Amino acid sequence: MTLGWGFPIRRPSKMESKRSTSLSWIAKGRRAIGDWPRMRILLSGGSGFVGSNFAVQAAAAGHEVLSFSRRKLPSSPNWHHVTASCATLPWEAIERFQPEALVHTAWEATPGVYLESPENHDWVTWSEQAIRGLADRGTTHFLVLGTCIEYRITGQPLREDEPPAPESTYARCKDELHRRLTAPSTSPPLPLAWARLFYPYGPGEHPSRLASSLIARLRRSEPVVLNTPFSIKDYIYVDDVASALLRLLERRFHGVINLGTGQGVSVLTLAQTIAEIMGRPELVRWADPPAADSLYHVVADSSRLRSLGWFPQVGLEAGLRRLIDASA
Repeated sequence: MTLGWGFPIRRPSKMESKRSTSLSWIAKGRRAIGDWPRMRILLSGGSGFVGSNFAVQAAAAGHEVLSFSRRKLPSSPNWHHVTASCATLPWEAIERFQPEALVHTAWEATPGVYLESPENHDWVTWSEQAIRGLADRGTTHFLVLGTCIEYRITGQPLREDEPPAPESTYARCKDELHRRLTAPSTSPPLPLAWARLFYPYGPGEHPSRLASSLIARLRRSEPVVLNTPFSIKDYIYVDDVASALLRLLERRFHGVINLGTGQGVSVLTLAQTIAEIMGRPELVRWADPPAADSLYHVVADSSRLRSLGWFPQVGLEAGLRRLIDASA
């Protein structure tokens, strides 16, 4: 059996079927009232943490997804995957697919590496070339992931109209890409949504990310010492990230927008919540005095996103329970 553009498909795995079923009520509701026309979506980073979750939701909502990444993935109904990188795009497959929109989630994101990786500069070049190449081929909407740390950290909720002041190589390169794509010399202007992502978490995240690393240590009955216990972040469950991206795409949103819940949670509260769920609260400790943290308060002003009718569906405790269960 093949999809309409000529790619073979196979039956989804049990895990894919379970995830698609859990989202089917969303898709049925949308299709039933005819709110959103079906789209052909090209997705970079289809095997990644955010990208794979977005693909599941978009396919469940009836959209057609062609994703690519460096890792192999099996294809399933409404979602086909090819193995390729942003540096060498699969143009033949893309031209057959004729995407209406690009969702660009691919970038170096390995904890402990990504902030100062020299590869960030390559991603600026690869991303701009891909986006301009797609625009030349008729793609009409672009949704690109930026980062919350493009902002200057002020201790207040971060608003989209605040000027960027990136400090890390990662953040500077994200900001550089945004500036290149929105330069006044760009003609015609790109129909671009720039989504500044805050702190996603959930099943499938890298094991070195904060929540997963805490879970692993507590599971081994190892004490956890928090260096920056009072730093406050905006943690957003990965399914909520995916639904926000889908909302932006379906609404054809253009401009800068925050992807966050608007609620700050301290590192200490995060760790204590995990420890309470796992029955090991006595293992959580913190440095005294705590280490300095330049990112001491990174919380979104989520008003713009909420004005589009999006609201987070998974609270912190529920999301952490899902992550703990998935990592067992």
